[in-house]
Amino acid sequence: MNPDLDLTLQRVIRAPRATVWRAWTDPSRFAKWWIPAPTVCRVDRLEARPGGALLTRMSDDGAAFVPHMDAIFLVADDLERLVFTNAVDSAWRPATPQPVAMTAEITFADHPDGTDYRILVRHGDPAARARHEHLGFLDGWGTVTSQLAKEVEQ
Repeated sequence: MNPDLDLTLQRVIRAPRATVWRAWTDPSRFAKWWIPAPTVCRVDRLEARPGGALLTRMSDDGAAFVPHMDAIFLVADDLERLVFTNAVDSAWRPATPQPVAMTAEITFADHPDGTDYRILVRHGDPAARARHEHLGFLDGWGTVTSQLAKEVEQ
């Protein structure tokens, strides 16, 4: 972790690691928590494997959907780690995503109370990190992490 380039979030989710992993890798489950409510998520592709696509859209009214995330998975270590980037799109083309290019690493580990869930988001330069933080990294990723926890802790 480089504090000049990276942002992090950690939480214990009170659910088994396999359940949290499924919420990340099953498109119908992923759509329930991936975007802060009340915005609605539609998953066009979620292929949790190296080179697989992560393609989502969002809607404020549930009818008109606009692009949200167009990324690829770089790593998918079953039940342990997912890494994806939006700097390359789902068609394997270099991208200039808005609002910021990033590589996100999600790790899942056993914890006595459930799953030790950690997010590390890497940026290419300090300005991109600062922009992501200013735009609400902790609020956005924190909200979807809370939504994920609510979904799997039931």
